[in-house]
Amino acid sequence: MVALAKPRITLMVLVTAAGGMWLAPGSLPAEIVAIMLVTTCAVVASANSLNCWLERDVDQLMARTARRPLPSGRLRPNIAFWFGVVLGVTSIPLLTFFVNPMTGLLGAIALISYVAIYTPMKQRSPAALLVGSVPGALPPLMGWTAATGTIDAPGVALFAILFIWQLPHFIAISIYRREEYERAGMKVLPSVRGEQHAKVFILLYTGALIVSSVLPFVFRVAGPIYLTVACAVGVYYFAVNVRGLRKEVTGEVAKVWARKSFLASLVYLTALFAALMIDAIVL
Repeated sequence: MVALAKPRITLMVLVTAAGGMWLAPGSLPAEIVAIMLVTTCAVVASANSLNCWLERDVDQLMARTARRPLPSGRLRPNIAFWFGVVLGVTSIPLLTFFVNPMTGLLGAIALISYVAIYTPMKQRSPAALLVGSVPGALPPLMGWTAATGTIDAPGVALFAILFIWQLPHFIAISIYRREEYERAGMKVLPSVRGEQHAKVFILLYTGALIVSSVLPFVFRVAGPIYLTVACAVGVYYFAVNVRGLRKEVTGEVAKVWARKSFLASLVYLTALFAALMIDAIVL
């Protein structure tokens, strides 16, 4: 059952949601913070469980997902379905009434867009990535609204960073795992538009990410420590992705580069949020 919730994804969501609360002005009672984190965790677990239920047949066709509980036969599909439904219908009202209506609304948008729009859209268009990045970017904004009750510019900036970050991150995965996605019928950018086109978009999105990463400093929720780190890791991540445009980066070489780009994206995001937290403590 735990595997249905995709613990690593859930942990990242909790970290970014907690970061949004940490950076927001004011403070929340400990019990509200606990309810916010637990219910957000439940929303994510619900979305992931229903995603696993919907994609159980497709998951059998990809090596990285074939060991999940449903395609491997370790869990019956109806258990995963009701587990996801129960978590969803309980967590959203709890978020709404015990935290605030705005946070509950954002949680509902995240759950519905991920399960009802993004999941089926993946087999129809590479534009699904843009839709799927919305629920993935909402947790820090939910953390912000949990503390403030309103959607403010700094919270939107946190949303924008995480939204844009997901685009080059997942396109790199789709280059590295291209054959698997094609076998499963997933419409990913390198398959539909070509590998070179996908690499250009990785670089464009990386540039947009670097620009958006400056916004917390502009809106004064972060200081010079964060700005220095954001610029440094931004240059590093951009340099990694520039290498993908070289003529010799094709075939297996492109896969090696795509994996490096994927790992660089993880280094980038970790450093960025660590700098945000450190800067908030220092300030």
